[in-house]
Amino acid sequence: MKSIFRFFALAFAVASLLILSNCSQTPSTSDTSNTNTAPVASSSPVATTTHSNHGGRKININSAILSELDKLEAKLGVPALSNKIQASRPYGSTEELVSKKVISQEQFDQVKDMVTIEDVVLTGEAKDVDYMTKLGLMKGHLVVAKELLDQQKPEQAEPHIGHPVEEIYVDVEDQLQERNVKEFKTTLIGLQDLVKSKPKDPQVKNNFEVSMQAVDGAIQGLPEQQRQSPEFVLQVVNGLLDAANSEYGAAIANGKVSAAIEYQDSRGFVNYADQLLNNVSDQMAKENPEAQKAIASSMTELKTAWPSAVPPATLVKTPEQVSQLVKTIEQNAQKVIK
Repeated sequence: MKSIFRFFALAFAVASLLILSNCSQTPSTSDTSNTNTAPVASSSPVATTTHSNHGGRKININSAILSELDKLEAKLGVPALSNKIQASRPYGSTEELVSKKVISQEQFDQVKDMVTIEDVVLTGEAKDVDYMTKLGLMKGHLVVAKELLDQQKPEQAEPHIGHPVEEIYVDVEDQLQERNVKEFKTTLIGLQDLVKSKPKDPQVKNNFEVSMQAVDGAIQGLPEQQRQSPEFVLQVVNGLLDAANSEYGAAIANGKVSAAIEYQDSRGFVNYADQLLNNVSDQMAKENPEAQKAIASSMTELKTAWPSAVPPATLVKTPEQVSQLVKTIEQNAQKVIK
């Protein structure tokens, strides 16, 4: 990712398969320059799950985090587009992407169905999935940061420590109090500052563990039964893999990794998604053995795209191959989500 957090919210899992006919809609607050109302996502567990925004929740160009905007960057193949979109905020309409010279009319025509300036309000389980997915993105950033710290590469680890607090925290902050979760922004900032100023300080290890525990504590704001449910976990996994897919696509140019941070982001998201899958693997094997086997096989293959935290000189998987594996996992996950 870039210097600010990506994600997510992430449009999630496979398109029209995931939209239920009973999705409810109510008005929401939108950009002040637009008088239209925005849809409220249904409490259905699949309300937020789409693959690459096909038929799903649109990306709000006024508020989306960089990992969400990276979907547009990957779609158009324009380096640093996410940062450019962010730098030109606010937008009174999506067409201002063209009038502000962020992208061309031809490029806008390719993504106009993916973008909006309206807020989307999530309710019910869809809200829980979004909350857990954003925390999962935090975990993914920290997972890859730990790898880089262990390899004595603090300068590469620091952005991944910064992304959770700079990019994602604002999107879960309001929910922390609702879920009786203690504020942990200061903990994340403290770790980031220490890694920046004294990366070899022995206290870094302790502060890192405290930060990981803080995110885990926020995840525990969700009911244990929900966190152990394959149906719920798979929706979160779909969101993490969708973000990883976008990040990986944004990292590659001319057949090489041109943006190490995006490559590392995607590695962290996939590795944490794999941890979540392992937690529900036994239950899935009993209840949906064929889907579990297909998901496990595809995940094993998918992980080979990231042989190490440091990008390889030669790609193991093309963005197209990664996208296909993610799609296969999402399709089999849908058999469990139902």
